[in-house]
Amino acid sequence: MTEQRTLVAGIDSSTQSCKVVVRDADTGELVRQGRASHPDGTEIDPALWWGALGEAVDQAGGLDDVQALSVGAQQHGMVCLDEAGEVVRPALLWNDTRSGQAALDLRAELGADGAGDRAWAEAVGVVPVSSFTVTKLRWLARNEPAAAERTAAVALPHDWLTWKLAGAAGIETLTTDRSDASGTGYWSATTGEYRRDLLTLGLGHDAVLPAVLGPRDTAGSTPTGAALGAGAGDNAAAGLGVGARPGDVVISIGTSGTVFAVADNAVADPSGIVAGFADATGRHLPLVCTLNAARVLDAVAGTLGVTLDELGRLALSAPAGSDGLVVVPYLEGERTPDRPDATGSVHGLTLRTSTAAHLARAAIEGMLCGLADGLDALIAQGVRCDRVLLVGGGARSEAVCRIASALLGRPVVVPAPGEYVADGAARQAAWLLSGGTEPPEWSIGDTLGYEEDAAPQVRERYAAARDKVLPQVG
Repeated sequence: MTEQRTLVAGIDSSTQSCKVVVRDADTGELVRQGRASHPDGTEIDPALWWGALGEAVDQAGGLDDVQALSVGAQQHGMVCLDEAGEVVRPALLWNDTRSGQAALDLRAELGADGAGDRAWAEAVGVVPVSSFTVTKLRWLARNEPAAAERTAAVALPHDWLTWKLAGAAGIETLTTDRSDASGTGYWSATTGEYRRDLLTLGLGHDAVLPAVLGPRDTAGSTPTGAALGAGAGDNAAAGLGVGARPGDVVISIGTSGTVFAVADNAVADPSGIVAGFADATGRHLPLVCTLNAARVLDAVAGTLGVTLDELGRLALSAPAGSDGLVVVPYLEGERTPDRPDATGSVHGLTLRTSTAAHLARAAIEGMLCGLADGLDALIAQGVRCDRVLLVGGGARSEAVCRIASALLGRPVVVPAPGEYVADGAARQAAWLLSGGTEPPEWSIGDTLGYEEDAAPQVRERYAAARDKVLPQVG
């Protein structure tokens, strides 16, 4: 008689798609998976997330035999609900930069000449930029006051999906977790408390907020009886999925670029470069995020009329530094540095550098220099960096991995490609079932290592070009 396995599921509701993985709770072995797309854009009707989740679940063979599941999702998205739990307006996503001025206003309202930035960092571990939920609430209050007035509860994407999976019994039953709450701008990872005064500063009035669960707490159960984990923001879930531990720095190259570390202590950076988020294990997750990552590669490959593999081969055929050609890839504005209305720029274009190979390499170098700046910012805040783990769609490019090692000035470890956000959510679900003090140990499979000669001159030229791009807010 075959021994029956205990199965868990993890969900990743990202900007671009919904992924579902079903894994063995004890070993982490992948049993089956499914995927469905989300529409493009910076705002979306949450009902489309729910529809995509259903499609991905069907493709994964259903969840009837799953004992527990958990949801990881894109951070910061603003989901406003009325008293009946109906969505007030389409959710504004993290990459919607229209709240750039709102962010500046909120910072100034807590103090002038940098005092406001320090006050925000001390209060909630972050300094508002257009990505954070509190700035989107301020934008709503100023631009759609009727919608703001109707808003009785504010949730994040993973909160809303977990709530729907649990039956959506009422807005008072909404839950979230530490990692996602820490990205709102009105919850502190240091104190573990909401700052309702800051919520009111953004929205204009108080509202129901999700109960913040610990990493091993349950958010209820599905109609089929499966336990629901607390869930997590996408970066915290990815950290759990890749097995990150204190001393690890994870660089993820997806729709956004993120540089984050698992740390024992909270970070409060008044410059706003490093966000003092929480992780999915009860620790902290200091993080730097850039808006422009893998889609820079997509855009340049499209411009050159080549595939991503061909883009990588072109880049490796050009010399390090691209003979002085520099791409500052602010194709969708930028979050770090905070330049929501900036555009991309090309510097050092000459007859010699006017080749596909030079542009391919300069684009990859520009994207990675922004992430290398993020690593420097983490280290400046006292974060340990024993090793760098490179994940995300961009990490599947040999050119990106090799150039990353050179620009970071340290070895890079690349785990086998995987759905690390969904995997982390599944691992959290398995942790919920096990009841242990730490999540179960799952193998992440084989890894690749890259160690290239450091290229500080490339970063110096990038910094000079980057500093010529001026903020365009206000």
